[in-house]
Amino acid sequence: MKTILNVIWVVLSGFWLFLAYLLAGVLLCVTVIGIPFGIAAFRIGVYALWPFGYTTVERRDAGAPSCVGNVLWLVLAGWWLAIGHIVTGVLLCVTIIGIPFGIANFKLIPVSLLPLGREIVRTDQPFAAR
Repeated sequence: MKTILNVIWVVLSGFWLFLAYLLAGVLLCVTVIGIPFGIAAFRIGVYALWPFGYTTVERRDAGAPSCVGNVLWLVLAGWWLAIGHIVTGVLLCVTIIGIPFGIANFKLIPVSLLPLGREIVRTDQPFAAR
């Protein structure tokens, strides 16, 4: 079932989300300061491409630099990304067929708000990263 949902997701919206996060990651990697944010954008892009069957967990070894980076990300880009995922998720949940895809958009909100210090893992192993 996850594969069918992922294929439909990729065709309808996942590919475009992936391309947008990929472009943002490339632009962020232009400067040395932006490289951690670019890597986070690449990670979110891969998660946005194939969200069913994966989840995010906090990395306990992430320190103060990821906290400072998350604050910068939240102020500069996180709010706008989260609002976009909320609006898209609500619109997708209007139809019964779109509910799983709306939920997938809601799953992208925490990682789009605070991407640093998070790891994407399979749903059957959510505590393997700890």
